[in-house]
Amino acid sequence: MPRPRPKDMSEAELGFRPQKAVRWLAPKVLIATGVQSLIAEIFGSYADKRELQAGLPAEVHDHSEHEELWLDYVADLGDGFDATFSVASVLAAPTLDLDGRTQRGRLLVMGGDEVYPAASTTGYEDRSKGVYRAALPTVAPDAPTLFALPGNHDWYDGLTSFLRVFAQRRPFGGWRTEQTRSYFAVKLPHRWWLYAIDTQFDDYVDAPQLEYFRDASKELREGDAVILCTSTPAWVEAGSGAEAKGYDTFEFFQREIIRPKGADVRVMLSGDKHHYSRYAEQDGTGQLITSGLGGAYLAATHNLPAALTLPPPQSRVREPAEQKHFGLRTRYPAHTDRMAKGIFALPWRNPGFWGLTGVAQLVATMAVLYGLTESGTRHSVFGLLAAWAPAVVIAVVLLAAGVAFASLDQPRRDRKNVVAGVLHALAHLALSTGWALVIRWLYHDVLPDGPANDWLVFLVAAVGTPVVVGFLDAELVALYLLVASGLGINVNEVMAGQSIEDHKGFLRLRIARDGTLTVYPVKIDRVCRAWRPNPNGGPADPWLLPAEPLRAALIEPPIRIPRHR
Repeated sequence: MPRPRPKDMSEAELGFRPQKAVRWLAPKVLIATGVQSLIAEIFGSYADKRELQAGLPAEVHDHSEHEELWLDYVADLGDGFDATFSVASVLAAPTLDLDGRTQRGRLLVMGGDEVYPAASTTGYEDRSKGVYRAALPTVAPDAPTLFALPGNHDWYDGLTSFLRVFAQRRPFGGWRTEQTRSYFAVKLPHRWWLYAIDTQFDDYVDAPQLEYFRDASKELREGDAVILCTSTPAWVEAGSGAEAKGYDTFEFFQREIIRPKGADVRVMLSGDKHHYSRYAEQDGTGQLITSGLGGAYLAATHNLPAALTLPPPQSRVREPAEQKHFGLRTRYPAHTDRMAKGIFALPWRNPGFWGLTGVAQLVATMAVLYGLTESGTRHSVFGLLAAWAPAVVIAVVLLAAGVAFASLDQPRRDRKNVVAGVLHALAHLALSTGWALVIRWLYHDVLPDGPANDWLVFLVAAVGTPVVVGFLDAELVALYLLVASGLGINVNEVMAGQSIEDHKGFLRLRIARDGTLTVYPVKIDRVCRAWRPNPNGGPADPWLLPAEPLRAALIEPPIRIPRHR
């Protein structure tokens, strides 16, 4: 029995709790995500859910019966309600005017990270499943079909919640689900195929998955075209001369499964990076498309390389092959470097981070004050060492943390990252030392002697340090992120710290009667932040309506890709 249409936006009426956008630099999120990521990395290879899926039904999903097929692709969606529902409600509309009228996809492919910050049954319900149910409530006889590929955040609980939500053929709002594993092969009209591979944490393709795709590829013929969906756009790093491990996995898959049949990967799709970018093959029509605009914080585009040179394709028969060259054709938004200045709102957008810097400065300041006070009464070398030991320990920890922070998401640590990390740490230490000297000056030279002086200095230290100096310390982090991101360091963190919810979208694809694939990149420049209930709507109408109409448009003109090169 369908759920009654809600009369307001309460959890009791909606059946889920709308969530605010994740504050990625909040201490709780930093600690929880870090611990879950570490546990997943350590135990992932010992309890690989992909290998356990060998006992689940294996099926090639046939959707080739239509002369024309519309297909939607969205990724990185399960974050804050406003952004995720803005995308879902536009995506669920029966038609959309984009260079002509387009239709809602008969298939919806979710390309990874269907929940943030980490997978759980409650997280999926509150951040993705409930949100999409509100956008398309009813499973009609001709309901579209949903397929989902896990990303790294879906893997943080070992894929347990993901398989419960997407691989048990339960409805996902108004979408049907029919996959039984975390990877899938879909037969499309006019000799097109969609293969979605699960590479866990940029790792390898496991044996049961390879066996599944070997069976699926028995229907592949020479001249068939494949859309390959991956959970990360590893071609960017590989093509720019950085880390090639992830792309080597994609290349291995093509060499083992696709090329022996004479088929060809015409398009590679991925999310993971929360922006839109398209690289087009030089002297060819192949496309590499990243579209992670489903709801998560906006990621930078200004640091994308202008050209990629991918390793030459290999086959089982050793024969000479040329490298493939791709050029950056479009990125959205185009000027994210201008958005970096918004990081100075960090203490306001992440009050918990302000609290973290406040506590850190209180500890560091007290350690410096202790060293200054005790060094005046201790004259031996060991006495001085004992006096300054707490401050030295804190300095070492800060230096190590600074270098580690400057090396995040870097394939290898170089001198630039080390220098940036050391300078960042020294700036925090200078702030603590300067504030400790101010407190000491107030105590000895400004305020009169007496118990009142002691209490006043105590209040200045205990309250002023976490509130005022903690705020300055958070802004010091913001300044570091602004400067470092201009040097290509911590580019992700300068955007994640802002949790920008605007500039979202998805892909709409059409396979025409003549076999041509057309990609419509859809953008929503501004998401809605105020909603009103729609209790009198029809069964398939969204439960909530935007206070102001959502405006969807094309990021760039439609991309037309022939089946043959």
